[in-house]
Amino acid sequence: MTATPRTYWLEHAWLGTHVEPGVALDTTDGRIAAVRTGVPAPPPGAEILRGLTLPGLANAHSHAFHRALRSTVQVGSGTFWTWREVMYATAERLTPDSYHALARAVYAEMALAGITTVGEFHYVHHAPGGAPYADPNAMGEALLAAAAEAGIRITLLDAAYLSSGFGRPPTAHQSRFSDGDAEAWAARSSLLKDRDHARIGAAVHSVRAVPAEQLSTVARWAEERRAPLHVHLSEQTAENDACREAHGCTPAQLLALHGVLGPRTTGVHNTHLTAEDVSLIGGSGTGTCMCPTTERDLADGIGPAAALQNEGSPLSLGSDSHAVVDLFEEARAMELNERLRTRTRGHWTAAALLRAATVDGHAALGWDDTGVIEAGARADLTTVALDSVRTAGPLPRLGAETAVFAATAADVRHTVVAGRHVVRDGAHTLVPDVPGALAQAIQDLRA
Repeated sequence: MTATPRTYWLEHAWLGTHVEPGVALDTTDGRIAAVRTGVPAPPPGAEILRGLTLPGLANAHSHAFHRALRSTVQVGSGTFWTWREVMYATAERLTPDSYHALARAVYAEMALAGITTVGEFHYVHHAPGGAPYADPNAMGEALLAAAAEAGIRITLLDAAYLSSGFGRPPTAHQSRFSDGDAEAWAARSSLLKDRDHARIGAAVHSVRAVPAEQLSTVARWAEERRAPLHVHLSEQTAENDACREAHGCTPAQLLALHGVLGPRTTGVHNTHLTAEDVSLIGGSGTGTCMCPTTERDLADGIGPAAALQNEGSPLSLGSDSHAVVDLFEEARAMELNERLRTRTRGHWTAAALLRAATVDGHAALGWDDTGVIEAGARADLTTVALDSVRTAGPLPRLGAETAVFAATAADVRHTVVAGRHVVRDGAHTLVPDVPGALAQAIQDLRA
């Protein structure tokens, strides 16, 4: 994922603290070589990015195959647990080829939305029935290839998923998720390797899915590799109740007891936490990935994101089930949810929300040199139109506020990854018909 040297001229650029007009970026070997401000017109031969250019967005939590559930799961009512049964039925039909086709289209949809890196929380490892494929990582490799073909970066968060609940074996639906035990999970995951566009990380699916005595094996695997480690944490009150019954403590306390929390760890959702949980997570430097569009879609609740950040937990954002793929909406929803909960406004500035969607999201996925527009950083960029029906009118200096509180994914005009145009003028350069690819992949999966 490298590109030839080129210069980009940004009509307006978000430089982390302010909007700067007229910025030229020189890129080489996929990185920003120089940032030149005060350039009022495009230099000769420069690629022109009109609108507001941000660092590329990081989608820190994805389950690519959930995209096939969009709209289908909106028929009738139900709970998270009934939604999960529909999800299991979809997972059962996946093959390496069908997962590759679907994920390629989903990641292309993300590129169209300005997302340059995805954290794929991956747990569909084996064939239906639980037998390994000839290549035990065939499903993970399909995801890595899909991201490369869609032109984005990926952190494959390979998930340990070993039980259906505290002390219970996997159900028939979950048999293809399980490696049997954490040691077998570690042996299989160790076969996956980093590459130019990809990082390999780890995940504990949840405290109900990994026996307590095996949590440390997953944590040690990530520690030895200095890899990111993610975990679904307290998404549902039922998980908290079951954990207390089994272990006499909350899920966050159980993770702390077994060495899972820490600066390379990110808790996903972190919705139903006690005050002690919030202190444990923040005090250990564990991150929090909020997924507001999924959390509201599944009626999960509103997590204490502000309190977590105040205690020291860095925030990132994810589209999770892909009810929509729109990081601007995720950022906006985090603030607006908090307004509804507290009946006060202004918990995060637009700059702080953009930080969660860019540099802190990338850090949560192990890309510490990505998510800023400065020399030495990876040349990953997202350009938002400032002249659409949603964004027209505000002064350009309010570009951050416009992006977060008015723009949608439909306003993304350009996406650049490693100095290469992946989306140009709203069209994907590598996947010519993204809607068609999505429709075909989902249709084939249902057949």
